[in-house]
Amino acid sequence: QVHFVESGGGLVQPGGSLTLSCAASGSISSIYAMGWYRQAPGKQREYVARVSFGGQTMYSNSAEGRFTISWDSTNNTAYLEIHTLKPEDTAVYYCNEAPVRTNPWGQGTQVTVSH
Repeated sequence: QVHFVESGGGLVQPGGSLTLSCAASGSISSIYAMGWYRQAPGKQREYVARVSFGGQTMYSNSAEGRFTISWDSTNNTAYLEIHTLKPEDTAVYYCNEAPVRTNPWGQGTQVTVSH
């Protein structure tokens, strides 16, 4: 199994930026791509972005242009940079492999965008 620990969330004003981190540990060799996902209050968890270990990236429509995903193989950490934050970006952000299979979800990191 691979385990994930997310960090870097917080309270940010609209228009601000954040960089989220996801430390992966365990059977890293069993996965080939990492993804970021988020769950807003009262909504289902949704896909945000994906990065293959070869460096290819993909984004959801809502993330395109403002989000940047990356993977650092030297420390097995995925990052999600979010720029020009909007109130609708408020959610708990999670990482997992992409697509999600059987690895457990971490605790997530809360991002709140508000004045």
